[in-house]
Amino acid sequence: MHAYFDCFSGISGDMTLGALIDLGVPLEWLQDELSRLPLKGFHLAATPVVRNGISANLVNVEVLDSKKSRDFKEIRSVIENCPLSETVKSASMNIFEKLARAEAAIHGCSPEDVHFHELGGVDAIVDIVGTALGLEKLEIKKVTASKLPLGSGFVNCQHGKLPVPAPATIEILKEVPVYGTETTSELVTPTGAAIIASLAESFGPLPEMQLQKVGYGAGQRELQDRPNLLRVITGIPAGLKSDLKESLQSDQIIILETCIDDMNPELFGFLMERIFEDGALDAYWIPVYMKKNRPGTMVQVLCKEDRKDILIRRLLTETTSLGVRYYNANRQLLARDELIITTSLGEIRVKRIKDPEGNTRLLPEYEVCREIALQKEIPLRVVYDTIAREAAESEILKR
Repeated sequence: MHAYFDCFSGISGDMTLGALIDLGVPLEWLQDELSRLPLKGFHLAATPVVRNGISANLVNVEVLDSKKSRDFKEIRSVIENCPLSETVKSASMNIFEKLARAEAAIHGCSPEDVHFHELGGVDAIVDIVGTALGLEKLEIKKVTASKLPLGSGFVNCQHGKLPVPAPATIEILKEVPVYGTETTSELVTPTGAAIIASLAESFGPLPEMQLQKVGYGAGQRELQDRPNLLRVITGIPAGLKSDLKESLQSDQIIILETCIDDMNPELFGFLMERIFEDGALDAYWIPVYMKKNRPGTMVQVLCKEDRKDILIRRLLTETTSLGVRYYNANRQLLARDELIITTSLGEIRVKRIKDPEGNTRLLPEYEVCREIALQKEIPLRVVYDTIAREAAESEILKR
């Protein structure tokens, strides 16, 4: 199932929970699952509200634990030691890691040393883990989102009065498409920013799909210029045969092309490095014959819509090309998600991939394996073989 987050009024943790409950996640089930976390008492409450004529769920986390501050190590321990699924724990940690990296960049320290204030409270942990639980319950395999609107003004926090968007929000949303509004209120909170930046594969218009359900989550305030709601739309990607709908993912990408016959070949290696830094999905150098039968190279780059302009600029500044072609392309992919698995070589982030026959395999990232091989001074193939063997002996591939 595909979920599209329509963030016309921004996003926050409680708005996300409200939309997921509106989509069908049972409130009592969510409370029971979250109660498995090693936290003191809290209670979830969902209240039906109407914003600009639209019915929605307003979620509040009523907290008995007054502790508002935790460091990243404590939050990691809370999540990693709870009896929830590996998928939920991995998704939750990915979100908190984004928050930790943002806070570390702002305060000039290591992510491991980050001390969360408001974001370390029970309500923030419940919002994040609850989101991961809700997505798993609804069997959401893919998330995309609209561009994000940002408000203005100031917000009060532990560090005093801060500008809106908050510094952590801005840091998290680097490379995410946003736009400004005249709303003098915080539309995207740090928690909301981390949730959508971690979960969404791309940002742009609603993709082609067979619509199934729509859920609305309400924000805490009434806004003058728009309904303060998050809309989450679920559906099945269009064009898939019924027997492949749940085993394949579908999305749309941009293909950039340009042909070059007058550039120093040594520059192509540097170009490859830069376009991947700019967010390219893949790139190819293809031998071609150009006018007057001159040998040349076609540079072809695959990217998401939100990276198109950045990569076109890169191609026009780093090469001798006078212009770049681009066009949309649809693609289908094997279903995949990310996990953090524990091996004898340490904790390793891997992709879990499932084919149409239901077979599952784990694919570790090359850069992660390369770093382990260098640190431990062992052959790279041994790293790959060790991960594959230990994963096969665990229960992960059976889930």
